[in-house]
Amino acid sequence: MNTSAIVAKVWSYCHALRDDGVGYGDYLEQLTYMIFLKMADEYSQPPHNKKLGIPDAYNWNSLTSKSGSELETHYNTLLRKLSTAAGILGQIFVKSQNKIQNPAMLYKIVNMIDGEKWTVLGADVKGDIYEGLLEKNAEDTKSGAGQYFTPRALIATMVECVRPQPGKSIADPAAGTGGFFLAAYDFLSNPNNYNLDKDQKKFLKFNTFTGNEIVPGTRRLCLMNMFLHNIGDIDGDVPVSANDALIADDGKRFDYVLANPPFGKKSTTTITNAEGEEEKEDFVYNRQDFWTTTSNKQLNFVQHIRTLLKSTGQAAIVLPDNVLFEGGAGEKVRQELLKNTELHTILRLPTGIFYANGVKANVLFFDNHPASKDPWTKEIWIYDYRTNIHHTLKKKPLTIADLQDFITCYNPQNRAERQETWHPETNPEGRWRKYAYSDIITRDKTSLDIFWLKDKSLADLENLPEPDELAAEIIENLEAGLNSFRDVLAALGTSSVG
Repeated sequence: MNTSAIVAKVWSYCHALRDDGVGYGDYLEQLTYMIFLKMADEYSQPPHNKKLGIPDAYNWNSLTSKSGSELETHYNTLLRKLSTAAGILGQIFVKSQNKIQNPAMLYKIVNMIDGEKWTVLGADVKGDIYEGLLEKNAEDTKSGAGQYFTPRALIATMVECVRPQPGKSIADPAAGTGGFFLAAYDFLSNPNNYNLDKDQKKFLKFNTFTGNEIVPGTRRLCLMNMFLHNIGDIDGDVPVSANDALIADDGKRFDYVLANPPFGKKSTTTITNAEGEEEKEDFVYNRQDFWTTTSNKQLNFVQHIRTLLKSTGQAAIVLPDNVLFEGGAGEKVRQELLKNTELHTILRLPTGIFYANGVKANVLFFDNHPASKDPWTKEIWIYDYRTNIHHTLKKKPLTIADLQDFITCYNPQNRAERQETWHPETNPEGRWRKYAYSDIITRDKTSLDIFWLKDKSLADLENLPEPDELAAEIIENLEAGLNSFRDVLAALGTSSVG
């Protein structure tokens, strides 16, 4: 069966299950369990002959030999038993539950997966099936999964600019479903970029990637996504930790950090007060390696990522606007970042590209350096891909072609030869402009929230976007405003707006 036929078959069950109340996320999770078991079964046979520690009573054949209520009961037991296994097996099944209550549908899905030889399918085929499901899951706004899914065009652009090299380590302390790892893997394994030798291929598969993801279901999807894309091995080490990356510095250092930390500014924890009532309290990470102490999750991720970098390390991070202009701890973090790293590039992103509504975000690119008495940042190049840009998830999604001009301006092969496209007289509409460190450091609160282009929608009534685009943009702006008000209310200790 060819790729498109397999994909169509996998999707056909998804639609049927939705009628039974099973969402994309739940279907995706059940597929993860079953495909993993089927591949483990294939790996246990010649020529692989791998012993993966799955008891015979709970292996793939134990599922295919049953039907009806007996299958459902056995499947429930299997999930519970395998969740206690060691290694990646236990990590795939941790906190697993059966969400398919219709035994006939469960039987059909088991048969569908049993009908394919998954180990002989190319990594791109298995990956395409899984990535497609992940994206559908992100689009399903009710599930809230969109916050763990970064637009793949944006990820590919960031990787293209950073251009990771073979034999070097890559970390993502907020790995989500593993998008940055997969894009970096594709870049490194692409023969148009590098011809890897045997040792480099081995390093890429087993030693390149390290991550954290604290949401169990998302971490499971990440591990499976990596495994299906040929990263790691079915009986190897678990490359993505379930630990909160911000809790402590474990001492490991990396050549690259690529990340999109979770949206939402505050880190909170639930406590029981003296009256026995539960209430939220801001959670602060006290770390000696941080420049300042704050409950702002985004600022903590910036500080943590700087810690993760080797003295020659490079980072590219997606961050919301508040990181660019917030006072207090935000100002302190920006000043230290400019001093201790070379913050050389900011890409300003439009609204309408993330599944979480109302997000105004940027990509910050910075290189770490050894300690110095002089600031490492000499100038910051800013690309404004926000002003007068309109994207929607459905009708006009972001593509890598949209960001090609930014990649060209970034000039990853030789950043020293960058050329501004902005000019006060000949091209005031240029989107690519540089600012000297001396100009930045004198701005109020060392704000990096810089823009210079005129918003044409305020003046040009002849060329307004389509009504649905305008409506979507109004919703985005209202969501962004509401999020800001929620932050203000949270700071005042008042209950949240609905």
